[in-house]
Amino acid sequence: MKVITANRLADGRVVYRCKNGGWTETLTKAEQFTDDAGADAALAEAAFDHLTVVGPYLIDVEEQKPSGQKIVRERIRETGPSAGSLHTGLVEV
Repeated sequence: MKVITANRLADGRVVYRCKNGGWTETLTKAEQFTDDAGADAALAEAAFDHLTVVGPYLIDVEEQKPSGQKIVRERIRETGPSAGSLHTGLVEV
């Protein structure tokens, strides 16, 4: 199963495309695609929504969670950057 994800231009939040063409922050409310043709057609439509979102693309989902090869990337996108939580040892001047 696949869904379309992107980042909202207004605030950078991760969003998912709904059946009505709108966007939601909740993965479980996203339109799910079982066939590649339908997913590709919806992705082409989402690409024209450049005033609302940036960088729409398809991700695999399983049991209402991201799955597949991009799972780590999607977890980071949902929870925020990982580098900020690490101590770098740098001293600000």
